Amino acid sequence: MSEPDGDLTNLGYEQARDQLVEVVRELEAGGLSLEQSLALWERGEKLARLCERHLEGARERIEAALATVEDTSDEDTEEAAGSAGGDSE
Repeated sequence: MSEPDGDLTNLGYEQARDQLVEVVRELEAGGLSLEQSLALWERGEKLARLCERHLEGARERIEAALATVEDTSDEDTEEAAGSAGGDSE
């Protein structure tokens, strides 16, 4: 089996995902005692939650970046509209 659960917090998304895949393989292969299966299942649950946190963080970063781009685009549009109106005197 893999490293102890205490080390999960230092895993990046890809590492956690790869370890989760390995947990699933081990569970699907069978031949484990009930206690081993439960320990692997619990580790898999922790890994899955860690992956979800990484994905949520990435989603938030993308949304923030998109909001910044949209704000910049809106400001550019407003500035263009203001200068396009020009002097009507």
